[in-house]
Amino acid sequence: MPPTIPALDALRETLPDDLKDLRLNAQTVLSSEVLEPDQALGTALAAALFVRSRPLADALAADIRAALGDGAAAVIADATAAAGLMAMNTVYFRFRHMVAHGREGKESYASRPARLRMGRMAQPATSKTTFEMMSLGCAALAGCEACIQSHEASLVHLGASEDACHDAVRIAAVMAGVACGLDAFAERGS
Repeated sequence: MPPTIPALDALRETLPDDLKDLRLNAQTVLSSEVLEPDQALGTALAAALFVRSRPLADALAADIRAALGDGAAAVIADATAAAGLMAMNTVYFRFRHMVAHGREGKESYASRPARLRMGRMAQPATSKTTFEMMSLGCAALAGCEACIQSHEASLVHLGASEDACHDAVRIAAVMAGVACGLDAFAERGS
């Protein structure tokens, strides 16, 4: 059963008709047939936090609290952790990958240890699969090839289907579009 999302529904209804596609997508993308509600909503919240959309993140957090009850705190905490860690990781690993595999091919960068703490990825508050879904969504938003490949492979190894990975990225993409639309609409003052 798809999660109820009254706060997101109210927010998406503020989008103008020019953004009707985003209004509709924001409603339907969370009705994944392969993701659990905590995975879908958590990925949406991680994406909203990753693109720094406070109104969208606040609406999603309210919906998570309403839909998930006692499990809400863990989902919100992991979404926050995933967004923050992926903000760090996508910069670092994208740099390392681009320099190591770029025109000059400086492989020495690929062999250097990251020395960045990422313990939460190994011990999430929800589940490893849910945290990886959130991380994959953020990696896709950053366009970090190395991170996308790593998190997709981890999810498949954990037993997630390619459809589940696909849905996580679709959710992140739509949340990025809604965040952009909300910002553009607010700037227009309409």
